[in-house]
Amino acid sequence: MMPAMKFQRVLLKLSGEALMGEQGYGIDPSVLQYIADEVVQVHRLGVQVAIVIGGGNILRGKTAASAGMDRAQADYMGMLATVINALALQDALEHAGLTTRLQTGIEMPAVAEPFIRRRAIRHLEKERVVILAAGTGNPYFTTDTAAALRAVELNCQVLLKATRVDGVYDADPRRDSHARRFRELDYMRALNMGLAVMDSTSLSLCKDNHLPIFVFDLSASGTVAAIVQGQHQGTLIHAMPEDVNAIWAD
Repeated sequence: MMPAMKFQRVLLKLSGEALMGEQGYGIDPSVLQYIADEVVQVHRLGVQVAIVIGGGNILRGKTAASAGMDRAQADYMGMLATVINALALQDALEHAGLTTRLQTGIEMPAVAEPFIRRRAIRHLEKERVVILAAGTGNPYFTTDTAAALRAVELNCQVLLKATRVDGVYDADPRRDSHARRFRELDYMRALNMGLAVMDSTSLSLCKDNHLPIFVFDLSASGTVAAIVQGQHQGTLIHAMPEDVNAIWAD
């Protein structure tokens, strides 16, 4: 008998940078395969999975804008970069045996469905992995904000933010050996500390809708599966202390 899951529907946020591995640019096929294997683990537990992916391995709108490009134009280019990543991830997931649907915030019917909330929910109910690309479809919003928005729209129970470190720290652990990792913290503290985890818009959206966030290390195999089963992994960002005991099965 399959054990009860702490979460039945989750949204996984992947950065574009995660896909490039050690290459410095583009997409590393071995990373795609690794991510696909991680998603398969969770899907086999009976958990419904939606994924939002960034495009920073190809082009980041804000960076291009800082170099003199029109910000809106740069952001639209960044959205297209996320679609490239989403198509690559879709291929890897389907080679791993999963059924997927790709939906985009900007309509491009030759390669994807437009994002339609009720259709996306129906796909999840039919055990399809839903990949969401092109952000919100609007400039000036990050893919973190898109992830928070889609998670709320799709009635996800948690937002899983994959990073290169094993949680939220009070300083950069790659530069400061004394950096302290938080086991958990509330939204307001995360906002007030200005932690470089997610932008303030996405954090505020999660706070207003009581959507918990797990920040974890993507490279630690099995972490997503452990989180959905209620195990203590990474850092939990939440609304109130009682949420911690409700979520973690210590």
